[in-house]
Amino acid sequence: MKFLFDFLPILLFFIAFKIPEDPKEGIMLATSVAIVVSIVQVAWSWFRHHKVEKMHLITMGLIVILGGATLLFQDERFIKWKPTVVNWLFAIVFLGSQYIGSKNIIKRMMDEQVVLPEPVWAKLNLAWALFFFATGCANLFVAYHFETETWVNFKLFGILGLTILFVIAQAIYLSRYIEEPEPIVKEETNEE
Repeated sequence: MKFLFDFLPILLFFIAFKIPEDPKEGIMLATSVAIVVSIVQVAWSWFRHHKVEKMHLITMGLIVILGGATLLFQDERFIKWKPTVVNWLFAIVFLGSQYIGSKNIIKRMMDEQVVLPEPVWAKLNLAWALFFFATGCANLFVAYHFETETWVNFKLFGILGLTILFVIAQAIYLSRYIEEPEPIVKEETNEE
């Protein structure tokens, strides 16, 4: 359910883009929808849980600023930068977490589910930082070298696909460190 909640602005952006036939109108409508949905998403989270995840606040802020600039200047380049800015911010946070605090971000998120040697945590954290940086670069490449419709499709399917492939690769890498639990042996009792 949380995944759908987090994914909602991207999905509605994609749907809104497809409504008008003109891509220029589509990107403006999609940007307007993304701004409204992000604000509603943050407000709903606040009213429901009396807290808002930092990721939602950052994303909403970037959508309002870059989306607002897109609408104000009628220039789609601003909204096309949003995925790159988000991914590069994540890359910076992941890299910075190597040096701030006792645990890096990935260890904070996963150490209750997985026990790993310390060097593996560092490699995993660095891998995520590099993934976010590369995804931001890929977004810019598609945004500046392809039509807007291709970029919108990449934003939904490409980035999601890359993320799924990266998570699968991470799972394969981590599988060598996961230990099988000891089998539970039931003692037999002889009652006569």
